[in-house]
Amino acid sequence: MWFFAPVFLYLLVPIADYWVGEDSSNPDQSVLTQLESDPYYRWCTYLFIPVQYAVTIWAAWLVGTGMLSWVALVGLTWSTSIVSGVAINTAHELGHKKPAIERWFSKIALAPVAYGHFFVEHNKGHHRHVATPHDPASSRMGESFYAFLPRTMGGSLRSAWEIERLRLERSGKSVWSVHNDNLQAWAMTVVLYGTLTVAFGWAVLPFLLIQAFFGAALLEVVNYLEHYGLLRQRAADGRYERCQPRHSWNNNHVVTNVLLYHLQRHSDHHAHPTRRYQALRHFEDAPQLPTGYAGMIVLAFIPPLWFRIMDPRVVAHHRGDLRYANLQPGKRETLFNRYPAPLDAATNDPGLAPADATSQEHVGENPEHPSTSTSRFACVECGYVYDEREGCPSEGFEPGTPWSRIPDSWACPQCAVREKVDFIPAGS
Repeated sequence: MWFFAPVFLYLLVPIADYWVGEDSSNPDQSVLTQLESDPYYRWCTYLFIPVQYAVTIWAAWLVGTGMLSWVALVGLTWSTSIVSGVAINTAHELGHKKPAIERWFSKIALAPVAYGHFFVEHNKGHHRHVATPHDPASSRMGESFYAFLPRTMGGSLRSAWEIERLRLERSGKSVWSVHNDNLQAWAMTVVLYGTLTVAFGWAVLPFLLIQAFFGAALLEVVNYLEHYGLLRQRAADGRYERCQPRHSWNNNHVVTNVLLYHLQRHSDHHAHPTRRYQALRHFEDAPQLPTGYAGMIVLAFIPPLWFRIMDPRVVAHHRGDLRYANLQPGKRETLFNRYPAPLDAATNDPGLAPADATSQEHVGENPEHPSTSTSRFACVECGYVYDEREGCPSEGFEPGTPWSRIPDSWACPQCAVREKVDFIPAGS
């Protein structure tokens, strides 16, 4: 009973993935709008939150009784941490959505796992810098999960703090103000942990902290496998190419996709972060993992096995030329010696688009030089419109701030994957 969650996630789900198999079919384009608006799928995410809180409170009560054996305590802590880890995935789905209420639900789901800064860093940091050396949540070929974990945890925390510092600085506010999204989310954790500690005793606090750490580690092992060794190329102007299907590892095993809100269709998620999970699509040119996320997590916990299975796949994905891969700095020479480039590497086209390539859905746009004198500019990805008359106070741009005063590096506040230079003039 106490070890049900780890047995379910690490044993039963991989077996079920094997027996049920894959489904690479995509929803028909004609039903996408209807599919995204279906409330059933939203309630699947909403209702997980009360389940998550019920499990956390129940577990805290059991710990507070002091009647559990050490074996039961280990199992309960491990199981609760898995519920918390899955809850981060729920928060991930909700945090990308446009309605403010869903973004608040995201923060609420992150409170029990004490990872509230994920709401900021993932949306505005990871999605902007994914598959580049600047992203702490993109793992490098040759980097074990145990080396990746402290790097991503520390780097993500620093990134989230810096993102909020810059945003609040534009508004003339202190980073320590109540407007800091990180502080808001962490305050929820303090209130929750404080309430449970007062209600059930001090023994509850170390339990909550330990399950939070391992719950966050479950998130980070998923981050580890999603972009392992994949790298976006830099253009002459210093900007990285658009995130393409080839920059995320995908998988179509049915059981894990159902469990994780189609997170394994990760390429489409990065292309369209605000798209709801039930509408995510499979891409034929996206690199594929050998099994579902649940099974890959187990492999990631065993570095020699992970490297043996995944490193050849990274090499094959880059057609043998590791110059195009994201490599662990201290392992570059070793990896180049182990996987020497093909003889025609100097002229070989590794299947990469030009570094300034954009999505084919927007070919022909020239957003850097709008041809009209409009005061409204739209994000070509999510449709967010910056209106000079309204500004964007939440981002530090007061009403009346002209478009010319917005920094070129400013990212869309809604999807975060498009910068100012990608916006196009919008109608009045």
